[in-house]
Amino acid sequence: MRLDHSFTVPVPVEKAWEVLLDLPRIAPCMPGATLTGVDGDTFTGTVKVKLGPISLTYQGKGRFAERDEAGRRVVIEASGKDARSAGTAAATVTAVLAADGDATRVDVGTDLTVTGRPAQFGRGMIADVGGKLIGQFADCLARTLAEERTPPAAAEPAATAEPAAATLPAPAAQPAPVPAEPIDLLKLTGSTAAGRRMAGYAVGLVALGALTWVIVRWLSS
Repeated sequence: MRLDHSFTVPVPVEKAWEVLLDLPRIAPCMPGATLTGVDGDTFTGTVKVKLGPISLTYQGKGRFAERDEAGRRVVIEASGKDARSAGTAAATVTAVLAADGDATRVDVGTDLTVTGRPAQFGRGMIADVGGKLIGQFADCLARTLAEERTPPAAAEPAATAEPAAATLPAPAAQPAPVPAEPIDLLKLTGSTAAGRRMAGYAVGLVALGALTWVIVRWLSS
């Protein structure tokens, strides 16, 4: 199944390329996804899906299969399995960045393969939900970049009688992954029956929304 989406990032293409390949930086903007590990070009993560009172957590992994900085093109391969069934999902996601004035247009193409009961789900709804997830990701990323560009207010220097003795900074602790809020499929699809079937597509849907590296994380679904 082929799915195509696009979105715009409010920064020049050089900056967008840097940001979209920084997994820990953009992970908080990925709906339902939590980045749990990065090792070179491979990574692991989880994606949470909510359907009414039912919550599911999928685990998966992915890798950067190709990074073409000159062409601003990245290819990610990811796969995952639903622990409660024999259903599987695999996706190859290609993201191409292009300058759009002072902003950057990102075109995302996803080749999605699903087996098991979720394979009976319609392409139209998958594309629709995928588009909504990408929209949420793009909006969050735009807000994050805007906040980063806003300089903090200058603080008044505190007067001191004597300069403090120099001390070595303590090593920074590695922050633990912050669990993401689950993807509410009932809200996205407007149908309980559709939401149940769509849960099996969590991996591919996240891949769509993830767009770059994040995309692969959720393939963990």
